[in-house]
Amino acid sequence: MDVGATHGEEGLGVKRAGRAQRGGAPDEHSEATAFKRKLSLVYLGIAALLGLLFVWFQFDTAFMLEWLPYLLKGVPLTLLICFGGIALATVLALLGALGRLSSNAIPQGIANFYVSFIRGTPLLVQLFFIFFALPQLAFKPSSPAFLESIFVLQLTVAAILALGINYGAYMTEIFRAGIQSIGHGQVEAAHALGMTASQSTRRIILPQAVRVVVPPTGNEFIAMLKDSSLVGVVGGQELFFRAQTTGNAQAHTFETFAVAAMIYWFLTSVFSFFQKRLENKVARGHVREQLYVH
Repeated sequence: MDVGATHGEEGLGVKRAGRAQRGGAPDEHSEATAFKRKLSLVYLGIAALLGLLFVWFQFDTAFMLEWLPYLLKGVPLTLLICFGGIALATVLALLGALGRLSSNAIPQGIANFYVSFIRGTPLLVQLFFIFFALPQLAFKPSSPAFLESIFVLQLTVAAILALGINYGAYMTEIFRAGIQSIGHGQVEAAHALGMTASQSTRRIILPQAVRVVVPPTGNEFIAMLKDSSLVGVVGGQELFFRAQTTGNAQAHTFETFAVAAMIYWFLTSVFSFFQKRLENKVARGHVREQLYVH
């Protein structure tokens, strides 16, 4: 065997491998660029189709632009209900998750009942119950006078309570899964350092569980943003209610609901953008490379 020829072939193979490695990054970049171009073409096609339908059915654009400011006035109430609801839901979800993981029968039983009952009843029923049914209890002959100030609620407060309580039950399972995702060895190490159960939960478990909990919590907020339209059913002057009343009164229901849908879409897109930024921040060091499947 010619040793020199063998070493020459090995050297040639190493050079080819080096060129392949050096050319790998540009190939991946070009593949990602081509995918983005195809995706842009798909979006352009969808926009062209929607534009064609817009012209074909002769939508009243003047009416849509005229009533757009009126519909936008319902956005602040929608956002207020959602921010208040997600804040309440986060507190209830954390308490519910800790209760379901507790070894004490009392908090675990309360948490189990809360999750089971709220998840087993519709959100609209809960909203009607809080806004219409609870005030009846305050005016029973046997009811004390102070119940009127507790059970008779403004619509905004009732909406925040209904959304917060409902979403808190669903988010309880999210928080419980996030807490249980932390390795038990870290808890044992914290106990070995002399930390109590509450200290290890507050200093070790919850800070790490945030990374797991943030993405689904953001999704729940976006879902709540859309479910807030149910408040319009009971007379709340939010976005959906304004679109419905205006469309019915002016006989332009399609235009008003189309504008409302675009506003909801814009709001969810904005919050999805900030949610993605927040996910990347809390998941720093745990981000996976995006793969493109042919």
